[in-house]
Amino acid sequence: MNHHPDDLDLHLFGEGTHRYLHRSFGAQPGDGGTRFAVWAPNATRVVVAGSFDGWSGEHELTGSDGGVWSRWVDGAGIGDRYVYRVTDRQGATVEKSDPVGAAAEEAPGISSIIADLDHEWGDDEWMSTRGERVALDAPVSIYELHLGSWGRHVSDGRLFPRYDELADPIADHVLAHGFTHVEFLPIMEHPFYGSWGYQTTGFFAPTARHGSPTDLMKMIDRLHQRGVGVILDWVPSHFPTDAHGLYEFDGTHLFEHADPRQGYHPDWNSAIFNYQRNEVRSFLISSAMCWLDRYHVDALRVDAVASMLYLDYSRKEGEWIPNEFGGRENLDAIVFLRQLNEAVYGEFPDVATMAEESTSWPMVSRPTYIGGLGFGNKWDMGWMHDTLQYLQEDPINRRWHHGEITFRSVYSASEHFVLPLSHDEVVHGKGSLLNKMPGDAWQQFANLRLLYAMQWAQPGKKLLFMGGELATRLEWNHDSTLDWSLHDADMHAGVRILLADLNALYASEPALHRGDSNAEGIRWVEGGDADRSVYAWLRLDPSGDARPVLAVFNATPEPQHDYRLGVPTAGRWTEVLNTDDPKYSGSGVLNAFEGNHTVPVDAHGFYHSIIVSIPPLGAAFFVPGDRDGGE
Repeated sequence: MNHHPDDLDLHLFGEGTHRYLHRSFGAQPGDGGTRFAVWAPNATRVVVAGSFDGWSGEHELTGSDGGVWSRWVDGAGIGDRYVYRVTDRQGATVEKSDPVGAAAEEAPGISSIIADLDHEWGDDEWMSTRGERVALDAPVSIYELHLGSWGRHVSDGRLFPRYDELADPIADHVLAHGFTHVEFLPIMEHPFYGSWGYQTTGFFAPTARHGSPTDLMKMIDRLHQRGVGVILDWVPSHFPTDAHGLYEFDGTHLFEHADPRQGYHPDWNSAIFNYQRNEVRSFLISSAMCWLDRYHVDALRVDAVASMLYLDYSRKEGEWIPNEFGGRENLDAIVFLRQLNEAVYGEFPDVATMAEESTSWPMVSRPTYIGGLGFGNKWDMGWMHDTLQYLQEDPINRRWHHGEITFRSVYSASEHFVLPLSHDEVVHGKGSLLNKMPGDAWQQFANLRLLYAMQWAQPGKKLLFMGGELATRLEWNHDSTLDWSLHDADMHAGVRILLADLNALYASEPALHRGDSNAEGIRWVEGGDADRSVYAWLRLDPSGDARPVLAVFNATPEPQHDYRLGVPTAGRWTEVLNTDDPKYSGSGVLNAFEGNHTVPVDAHGFYHSIIVSIPPLGAAFFVPGDRDGGE
């Protein structure tokens, strides 16, 4: 499978179409030695030095026309550490980590490691069915976590938990709460732990803080065997300027734009990739492929897509260069993102790519052949912002903000959305989700349950950052761990149990997921009752095969009794979930166990209606027939 770069590799690399650099570049161990290959077209000399030669630097690499330097080194083998000593045209030599290195030593060390990548996978069953688990009509529910701070309670006295020892604890927790996938904040090698992985130096190497590449393979394999999908956060938008990394790799701006108006990121004090360079696109696409190919990853969440698409992102007038048409769109980034998605879906049709894109850029999650960017899904930052803003209002003021909830219906089918309550909402002084909520302690918990009910009832896949299920009052701190003492604490446990029940309902009622990415997946019933801050909508199976689900919400602390709602079918409508249930620490404003029977009174455009009680700061879900699906 792995080999040294041949003429075809060099051709594809230079053309910008190489998808598997990790199979021929970097360190490729073989019988009795290792072949090294690195791109440094403007270097005058490249040496590989490592633990195999006492760091003597006696092994000079040979350059090629395309600027790729390579050499076979006898005696260099798995476990050896190494660096490249790259001499630029001014005669200065810098020690660099391997850009395509498969492993690295733990920071602050900068050496790459010739990695053991031999793992016998046992996830065939998962791999054969995983495509249907990330489909647009599947119940996808994502638990986002940061490995270091989630797992300290199982790390056996070490500062960082190891990948493989986290597999079962993560699976236990995720499955107990009904999540289908786990999404890891970037686990690619990064020098600064406080960047949470978003300042990547090793685009092909899992961070050594949590163990070796095979430790990561064991974790993913085990998660798959337990029935949990794995999504990785991946950052092709920028990289840090650490001296051992990609920055000024051969003494020139090789991976990054030379002009700071294009190559410097003001928000993150980092370098921006030059997507115009064919070799850079080959490098990044191969990085994405490596995680899918080598590690069996099920989806990639692509970070900060908006910062890639706009030349004026976070820049003032005069701090950016327009494109050739005078616009602010980054045409090279558009080409790259389309090429990335075509490559990913071309090679791995059963995975997904998810864009964190915060603007109204059109057709992010539409195919490239109709002009889209080609992503499978897009994060709905607008929903997150509007909903949190609405729920942070005192309930007495919510009538003036009613449209913040209804507005989403204008665009909800324009993309294939993921609804994110991510790590970004619970850091930097923003407060935890619970602490954002107004009112006394009971009202704060009720508002939080209302938030989750709204999220799970809306069309779109679900994402929640760790700690949200514990209803923690503390902001997330990457140097700490979750407050696991809240797991069974009063009020907190109710939120956790509710999430498990929401996930179970989401999976078991096809109407709640089959129309997640379809305009026919939702029909509003009541969107205009601002005075009482009541909302109601039907979730529908676009195929018409499954029964509808009626979701009703009351954003005031006063229960709404005798509330009439139109419904599409006559007969009994049964409450299947109520966020005010005492088992969630609610006040117990429930609807009759035997169901609410329709009366032939017109309402909301339907010939039949039911009379319900809507709980205070709560939500209720109803289905026609019995709880278990019978009529």
